[in-house]
Amino acid sequence: MRHVRPSLPTRRGILAAGGALGLGAVLAACGDDQPAKDGADKGKAAASGPWSFTDDRGTTVKLDKAPQNIVAFTGVGAALYDYGVQVKGVFGPTTAEGGKPDVQAGDMDVSKVEVIGNVWGEFSVEKYAALKPDLLVSTMFDGAGTLWYVPEESADQIAKFAPSVGVSVFDVQMTKSLERMAALAESLGADMKAAKVVEAKKKFEQAAARLKAAAKARPEIRVLAGSASPDLFYVSTHNLSIDLEYYKALGVNIVEPDAKAVKESGGWFESLSWENVDKYKADVIIMDDRAQAIQPADITEATWKKLPAVKAGQVIARSPEPILSYDKCTPLLNDLAEAIENAKKVA
Repeated sequence: MRHVRPSLPTRRGILAAGGALGLGAVLAACGDDQPAKDGADKGKAAASGPWSFTDDRGTTVKLDKAPQNIVAFTGVGAALYDYGVQVKGVFGPTTAEGGKPDVQAGDMDVSKVEVIGNVWGEFSVEKYAALKPDLLVSTMFDGAGTLWYVPEESADQIAKFAPSVGVSVFDVQMTKSLERMAALAESLGADMKAAKVVEAKKKFEQAAARLKAAAKARPEIRVLAGSASPDLFYVSTHNLSIDLEYYKALGVNIVEPDAKAVKESGGWFESLSWENVDKYKADVIIMDDRAQAIQPADITEATWKKLPAVKAGQVIARSPEPILSYDKCTPLLNDLAEAIENAKKVA
């Protein structure tokens, strides 16, 4: 399905919510043609000599040496930072009001990177060129190789400055995307045997075991993945999203929205009016933590406040675009496990 690139949905449709956002769903009808390959380069630190990496489009990038001037989607830059790889520039949600780091920036020092775009559709080609990039890296929310937050209208121009690597976050489980990001980091010089990295992976595995045990012990606890906007409340299906697919595989009882409504919206979620926000029963609600979503504390709708899970205080954050490092994904699993372990049956 890489032979056709469909027209993209609207900005509102893409950023609406819930599942990992709507881009990849446009191609869902094409099937699950996943280009990620287990045999792709796991990469070895290339202090000197040629560098190559095969990405999840099946594209192999070859350079005379390991890239130094890396420009990445903000979440990718944050993940690489956790492995000790510093990028030069980023694009995507990086700073919030007052210069505070966006949630997708993780621990990355945003004052030490050139921000060439902070919102959807914003990508300064001039700033990008000035960085003399060796490599551009982003995630992909479809099976066609569309690089996330790289504007379609300038994609061809951007591609002329440096090769790109895409890491799939479309219809695969979180563990797969984590493995691919770790492989990329290693190829860029990260020490995967460093104590910090080894310990982070160990804690992730422990968190996964905890979540699996919690889900098995309390299968009756229903978990709903939601996202809030001024006019609509979005309920995500587990399908396509790397976090929800993984939670489902671990046994979490995820509330599934109406299949027809999900299909009509593009494959990721069902849109509900605030009057109908109680359509699905849930004991725990995990809410989109990204900047474009209204956060639970700021939701004023009376129908929201009446939900049993809300009244019971059983609402936690969800990261539909998790930072792909073991360090950052571990709290997501532990928080959900704790919520399930302690939840009152209210639905």
